[in-house]
Amino acid sequence: MKSRILGLFSILLLVSCKVKDNVKNDLNYMQNIEQVAIESSAKNSGNTVQIGDQLVILITAKDMDVVRPFNQNYSSSELIQTNNVLAGGNMPNQGMTTSSGPTYIVDNNGNIDFPVIGTISTTDKTLIEVKNELREKVSQYVINPTVSVRLTNFKITVLGEVNRQGDYTITNGQATILNALGLAGDLTGYGKRTDVLVIRTENGTVTHGKINLQDANLINSPFFNLKQGDAIIVQSTKAKEIASRQNPNTGLYLTAISIGVTAIAVVIGLFSKK
Repeated sequence: MKSRILGLFSILLLVSCKVKDNVKNDLNYMQNIEQVAIESSAKNSGNTVQIGDQLVILITAKDMDVVRPFNQNYSSSELIQTNNVLAGGNMPNQGMTTSSGPTYIVDNNGNIDFPVIGTISTTDKTLIEVKNELREKVSQYVINPTVSVRLTNFKITVLGEVNRQGDYTITNGQATILNALGLAGDLTGYGKRTDVLVIRTENGTVTHGKINLQDANLINSPFFNLKQGDAIIVQSTKAKEIASRQNPNTGLYLTAISIGVTAIAVVIGLFSKK
């Protein structure tokens, strides 16, 4: 009898350890990172300006009176508030930071109407390219101008099995899917790490892709670097469905049974010594 109980207890212990090992492995990200070459992430990292983007553009110089015509209808007292979230951070939206300057909304033709210079096309251009073009054009009128271009409405949405669902604003206009999941507090224990959906709307066209967080090849996916308006949806595992159908006290029952089996084994061991 004693040997049977001890045997049963040993089996329960082994099964418990095995389950824990499997869970641990399933939660690891980018498990094959050592074998994966980073091929295309660099070329995908430059997000282009999209229709409807809100650009804060400020021209400065040693003599601010000289650049005043390029900052029409703007005074230093105007402040545009944006959520204090930087790509690479792992905290939720907390506090506010400020970006100052006139705001330009990219029209349906991909253009902005800039003072003195006129129409500037942003189609297929990154923020850096727009900034360089503006600096070149303003330099025709001003010596050594400084041009600041910021995107104030770069938002992403994270839904599903994450710890903090919601919308997040990225103030510098650059983020990866890992940044987004970090902002959302990572996946829950029920999050399906092998099947994360990214839905993208770009210039009116909706596309989607799936990412396996356990496979380091996600670095080379066109959905690794996020774009304005991307939605990340984390599916739940089968374990979540099974758990939702179980009695909420099942875990307590199993713990009680385990303790009971251990107690019985100890008592039998004491009596056998007598």
